[in-house]
Amino acid sequence: MRSVAKELNKQKWAYIFIGPSFIIFTVFLIIPVFASLYWSLTEYNILQPPRFVGFQNYLNIIFHDPRFWKAMVNTAIYVAGTVPTSIAISLLLAVAIDQNIRFKNWFKTFFFIPSITSIIAISVIWKWLYASGKYGLFNHALSSVGIAPVNWLGVDWTLPSIIIMSVWGGLGYNMILFIAGLQGIPHVFYEAAEVDGASEWDKFRNITLPLLAPTMVFVTIMSIISAFQVFDAVYIMTYSSEGAVGGALDCALTIVAYLYDTGFQRFMMGYASALAYLIFFVLFIVTVINMRLVEKKIEY
Repeated sequence: MRSVAKELNKQKWAYIFIGPSFIIFTVFLIIPVFASLYWSLTEYNILQPPRFVGFQNYLNIIFHDPRFWKAMVNTAIYVAGTVPTSIAISLLLAVAIDQNIRFKNWFKTFFFIPSITSIIAISVIWKWLYASGKYGLFNHALSSVGIAPVNWLGVDWTLPSIIIMSVWGGLGYNMILFIAGLQGIPHVFYEAAEVDGASEWDKFRNITLPLLAPTMVFVTIMSIISAFQVFDAVYIMTYSSEGAVGGALDCALTIVAYLYDTGFQRFMMGYASALAYLIFFVLFIVTVINMRLVEKKIEY
């Protein structure tokens, strides 16, 4: 009986310690998830009670909302521009830094600093770098070598400019993950390959890449999810005094920026909730497809 009472006492204290976290998790995650699911099926503008409309919001978004498809195209371009480029450069940096070189830790710190810096601060600095006229450092550098200034934040260049900034900002995080993966590869494989006369490229292609596949899967999936959810950089780079987000002609409007504009600028909360669930569905499908394709490649 004493052991039973002692065990019950342990369980009581376990629930006491878990309770606050569980309450916070429920209030700020579980309840909002189900509330937004209900709102996605309603016409809700905060000022009036929700009016149930079924799947009408989803149908309007998919079949009657050109801004949604513009945002999806821009988001797809952003993902295609940032994810492969960032992964490729991060992998090359990781391989280079993982060698027996001097100041290895200094290089790691140098490339990782942008990953721990506020994206708001980074975006503000890059917006200054992209500025037109003599105040923009990039245009000043171009003018000094006789090249005409570029309207970096114009209709044609806003999205590529954000892609360039995002690739630079995300290199360090992916690089550290790849370095951790590289350090988990036994050196005996490389020694055996050297005995067989394999070149550096042969070792990279036949040893490094296959054994780095699990890390590559994780980095790819996390990069895709992060790229689909880009908002801060778009907001800072394209925000106007009128409150519009996405730049002129929605040239850099991404799907999360469109969700923000719909929910918190136009106060169409039911419509915005439906957008949020569509984003979740797209991310879920993309993640599952990517995992299946990579798993087959790993098995092969």
